[in-house]
Amino acid sequence: MTRAANELKRVVVLQGGISAEREVSFLSGRGVVEALRSKGLEVETWDPACDAVGFLEEGRFDAAFIALHGKLGEDGSVQGLLNCLGIPYTGPGVTASAVAMDKELTKTLWRAAGLPVPEGERVVAGASDEELARLIARYGASGLVVKPDHDGSSIGVTKLQKDDVTVESLRAALDAAQRGGADTALVEEYVHGREFTIALIGGKALPVIEIIAPEGSYDFQNKYYTDVVRYECPAALDEAPAKHLAAICEKAFAVLGCRGWSRVDALQRPDGSFVLLEINTAPGMTPHSLVPMAARAVDLDYASLCMKLLGLAETD
Repeated sequence: MTRAANELKRVVVLQGGISAEREVSFLSGRGVVEALRSKGLEVETWDPACDAVGFLEEGRFDAAFIALHGKLGEDGSVQGLLNCLGIPYTGPGVTASAVAMDKELTKTLWRAAGLPVPEGERVVAGASDEELARLIARYGASGLVVKPDHDGSSIGVTKLQKDDVTVESLRAALDAAQRGGADTALVEEYVHGREFTIALIGGKALPVIEIIAPEGSYDFQNKYYTDVVRYECPAALDEAPAKHLAAICEKAFAVLGCRGWSRVDALQRPDGSFVLLEINTAPGMTPHSLVPMAARAVDLDYASLCMKLLGLAETD
């Protein structure tokens, strides 16, 4: 059940958490707190890493804004808790959040729905040299991308150029992706092309953003702590491909049963076709973040965006 944003008085912003994206979450949370307070709301914060659940139970909150990223924040865990407490929250519900957090499962569902995704597969820790050689032969013609199965913000991602792909380099990339105890990682074809991201609010796409990073390195550092990346919003795409990209992202959102808001990352191959990489169900809200950028392109400022997202809050 949702309530109009202008009916909300007391809200809680969930930030911090236990994932590798903890510090990014604080950056997002800080911005959201300031924005909501500027709109006259009474705002508290809650960090699942150190704050008691009783604070949420006793807080009499009208809604929760989830500014958590990664494990416990985007995987359906905190969504389930808020469902139990009857507190409406931003973003997708339990099932959609859990599915979206699993990159390979997301790709499987998108592929079944006819949506384009990169070729690749899940790899377990400790794979043999023979298995790694098979992966190289199957997917490595243009290089490989190795990434954690459940992390975001480009943490643990390695891009191997075609000439750098060996069993040894692939194993090192898998070790980096599985750092922290993960027992699986993804190995995918390296799609060389233009990089885009598409914010969705209420299932509808905002203007497409093109990400232009130095040497294609849109990594954690460049995402949050430098100004070397250029963004074009709206992207310099002709009308037809821009509409097509928006449409497949809206379908991707619907296929997973998402609600509220999300952001889909995509690449364009040299032949002009698109592939969808992943969906973020609690996107960043930092000064460098992309959903606020797309919102500005439709004259929606940061504080108004936060209020709009809060107005979409609901429970399962």
